[in-house]
Amino acid sequence: MTAAIIAFTRRGAALGRTLADALEATLHVPARFVPEVGAEAYDSLEGWTEKAWTEADALIFVGAAGIAVRAIAPHVKDKFTDPAVVSVDEAGRFAIPLLSGHVGGANELAEKVAALTGGQAAVSTATDVNGIFAVDVWARERGMVITDRVLAKEISAALLEGKSVGFISDFGHPCPAGLTGDPAELGVWVTYRKEKGPFSRTLRLAPRGLILGIGCRRGTPMETIRGAVEEALSGYECQAVAQVATIDLKQDEPGLLAFCSAHHLPLTVFSAAELEQAQGTFTPSAFVAHITGVDNVCERAAVLAGGTILVPKQAKNGVTVAVAGRKIL
Repeated sequence: MTAAIIAFTRRGAALGRTLADALEATLHVPARFVPEVGAEAYDSLEGWTEKAWTEADALIFVGAAGIAVRAIAPHVKDKFTDPAVVSVDEAGRFAIPLLSGHVGGANELAEKVAALTGGQAAVSTATDVNGIFAVDVWARERGMVITDRVLAKEISAALLEGKSVGFISDFGHPCPAGLTGDPAELGVWVTYRKEKGPFSRTLRLAPRGLILGIGCRRGTPMETIRGAVEEALSGYECQAVAQVATIDLKQDEPGLLAFCSAHHLPLTVFSAAELEQAQGTFTPSAFVAHITGVDNVCERAAVLAGGTILVPKQAKNGVTVAVAGRKIL
């Protein structure tokens, strides 16, 4: 988590320095305090907030909570995308998670700040106050995507009312405390798959562990690659894709690079010799072997990147795609 800290008074700046050192965060203070704490100066609270909002995972305001509330108000949009926001008074007595307590990690950050200051974290989210399983926290800690926000809220509400919520994992996760492995109307399913699910109302949690092995003809446009990928992923959650893999001959392919950039996916490349070493049974192609030196690119690349084939080679418009899944613990 990258954090940005702002303080407004001499005492606040000193506390901000302590927090910045411990949390490896940036610190901005009024210009007159810069020499005292070794921080950077900010021009305006509005400008600092706007910049930090897009660049940091968390914002910490050292001062009155009202200052923080007014500063962030124009930027607040969505609990699933807003950064964590914590306000701590300059004496360090109370650390208040103001925004994105669960998904953004503000509750945990407030606990860290309170531990550093010797103060208290004023956590107010209902599941924390009542000591109840929080699906958004559980998913975030494991790098999983919540596929239905409405159902996520329903699960929290059901647990707060003492109702049973089921749990099933394709990966063998033990049932979390507070949920049940018995039949239930409402439940959580940890899966890569995009299906209705085992409960009448099923919240799918998708681990970010799918790997796309991709091969393509020279000059293939991004949209053509996107279309082939969408077809290959028709039965799987696209938000679970974490990586793209291919042969090194394609590491500068414009359409492939544009696809990865558009979806914020890292690209891993392997040489033909490395691809030859992949273990398993793959769909061979004499044409591909003639062009690249190895009989299959997409399946072999996906396996070498750490996955097990879920969708074998699919070919469309000069693009081949294989989908593999990492083992999730």
